[in-house]
Amino acid sequence: MKRTMMSLIGVAVALAAVTGVAAVAAPDGDGRDAPRGSSRLPVQRSALLCPAPTSSEVGETNYTAFAPKGAAAGADGKKGTAELRPAGTVRDAGDGAGGKGGKKGKDKGKGAADAAAGQTVAPRDTKPVVPLQEAGKPVTATTDKPDAPALVGSADGMFAPGWTVQQTTSVAAGAGRGLLGLSCTTPDTTFWFPGVSTATDRQDYVHLTNPDPVPAVVDLELHGKDGSLAGSAGEDISVPPHTTVPVLLSTLTATPTTNASLHVVAREGRVGAAVQASDGTLGSDWLPPAADPAPSVVLPGIPKDATSVRLVALAPGESDADLKVQLATPTGLITPAGLETLHLKSGMTTAVDLKDLTKGEAGSLVLTPSDGDSKAPVTAALRVTRGKGAKQEMAFIPATRPVEKRATAADNRDKGSTLSLVAPEKGKDAKVKVTASAGSGGGTPVTKTYTVKGGSSLDVEPPRPQGLKGAYALTVEPEPGSGPVYAARMLARPQGGVPAFTVQPLPDDRGSVLVPAAGQDLSVLTN
Repeated sequence: MKRTMMSLIGVAVALAAVTGVAAVAAPDGDGRDAPRGSSRLPVQRSALLCPAPTSSEVGETNYTAFAPKGAAAGADGKKGTAELRPAGTVRDAGDGAGGKGGKKGKDKGKGAADAAAGQTVAPRDTKPVVPLQEAGKPVTATTDKPDAPALVGSADGMFAPGWTVQQTTSVAAGAGRGLLGLSCTTPDTTFWFPGVSTATDRQDYVHLTNPDPVPAVVDLELHGKDGSLAGSAGEDISVPPHTTVPVLLSTLTATPTTNASLHVVAREGRVGAAVQASDGTLGSDWLPPAADPAPSVVLPGIPKDATSVRLVALAPGESDADLKVQLATPTGLITPAGLETLHLKSGMTTAVDLKDLTKGEAGSLVLTPSDGDSKAPVTAALRVTRGKGAKQEMAFIPATRPVEKRATAADNRDKGSTLSLVAPEKGKDAKVKVTASAGSGGGTPVTKTYTVKGGSSLDVEPPRPQGLKGAYALTVEPEPGSGPVYAARMLARPQGGVPAFTVQPLPDDRGSVLVPAAGQDLSVLTN
């Protein structure tokens, strides 16, 4: 029975590879466990979802779309398409959990149900946004509309492998002020968000977007320091086709909680998910989903001038987890003073203030099992602040996947970008090729290679295209034989004395999939 079931799973994986849909492709891996005779081919279709950017009257959002060069045209000779289109929005009658800026947590426990039963507002404009014309050259678009919609879209043919869209919003004033950045997400059935809050000084909305022509049904589970927080209020949230539903997390529980973890589970269909967090003192930013829970996690890209760092972690499985905490610095791995190990109780969120962890030296956090044989999965994220007093700004760094083949960060400008690379394993140096693409308005690509010593991190000002005009993309590719490497990109764009910034992790883009040979016994995929 077990082998039959695993064979069916293998069939599902193989079908995903054959259809080449990046949004459901399994991690690429290094190919060592690939079935004999398998071929690695570019994906033929990718899906991305961008949440509604802001409700501020003084906000401006830039979209930057990019696809790396390299994939050939489809079998029919066509090069493909890549574009996003506006989605509908669900809002409840009181504009509470289903709409921004409404009840602000009043009538707790009703918001998600209201959103699920609310009114669906169709998009006013269905014109494509940032459609690509050629690979290797970014396309940009800008909006300052406070009711700018969420976007859903897909790429196929030569644009599908590595298609990336960056959404960057600058809000000059008000409760949501700051720089909010997000790499638009792929649809899936489960997401983890350590670091959310339902406290009175925060408004955290999870944006659920359905890319498909059938409804999705979603459950939201909150975990605090003592275990589960959310009850039935987070269950059975309906997300209509091609529509987004924003849910205010404080409506899911009567217990205000500063440090919590959110688990988003689509029981029917699939969705994209991202959390928009707004703090009365620290500004606002997007909290992207963390990598799938694993025994070891890496959180890359803590800036050298961070004034505070808070780690929020959860062991979502049935077992507790004991972790060794290390900071990868330019000179090697060090143990933060007073935090040699971290104990995580199963199902309970743990938060630790690491204060000025970096002490003027950029780094990345590496969490590994204290017992090398432990398989207890964990998930984690960092809340990082820069500045002091009324001039503070926050950003989030979730655990991310390694860059196995390629990763991309769009919306880089002439100044303000920092690329963070970390090779977390001692003795396994990482050699990485970084390419700055042509600019959206012109410029010639430039490539530079960096070596990161095993057990250390490297922060660099990335290369810029020659003759740059507009925005450009950075593509990160480990060289053959390179040790494991993780990456993140920070954008810094000061706003009136506030060191506004945002950090995007750069996971592998899963732009290729393994296709089994014809007639292969698919059960070997699980051995």
